[in-house]
Amino acid sequence: MDEINYAVILAAALVATASPGPATLAIAGTSMNQGRMRGITLASGILSGSLVWSCSAAFGLGAVMYANVWLFEMLRYAGAGYLLFLALKSLLSARHNNRPRIVENAPVSIPQTYLKGLAIHLTNPKAILFFSALYAIGIPHNTSIAGLWSVIIAVGVQSSFVFIGYALLFSTGRAQAIYLRLSRWFDLIFGMFFGIAGIKVLVSTLDS
Repeated sequence: MDEINYAVILAAALVATASPGPATLAIAGTSMNQGRMRGITLASGILSGSLVWSCSAAFGLGAVMYANVWLFEMLRYAGAGYLLFLALKSLLSARHNNRPRIVENAPVSIPQTYLKGLAIHLTNPKAILFFSALYAIGIPHNTSIAGLWSVIIAVGVQSSFVFIGYALLFSTGRAQAIYLRLSRWFDLIFGMFFGIAGIKVLVSTLDS
């Protein structure tokens, strides 16, 4: 392979970003519960984390992690712990949320919301493995620095449309009305999903 396979890279990245996962569910929940601005802010944090992993994989961090398993293990435990924390928080919210409402001026600040999104993606050990595999499949070994940056930018732009699109979609009046009626069930579903994702990360291995 002598040329960058943009079609394969973008198709695989689209499936990964658009499919339900901790990032998309967090964006949906934040947008419905706290409004459009915080949904977009959370999405921006997730995009920043994705950019970090994308750059790291493109410039060889994936290989470093494979060679130094303890780095992956530290990240894996941190990621699992954070997902389990989100699961507990959502389940407690489902238990105590007797009168759901949309929070127009949420107590969580914009910087805190951004950092939450960043933490969700930076503590996901599967992200670095995904990007490493993605670049290994779609990028030839002799690709120039400019070529690597073209892929990073292309994947980043596509991911921006997906994540911010989710934030805009779930911050609409219709989505918020649904959330008002089913708030407890959403929290329960989010909590269960985060819990399952955290356990899967915890029991996974570098070879899985």
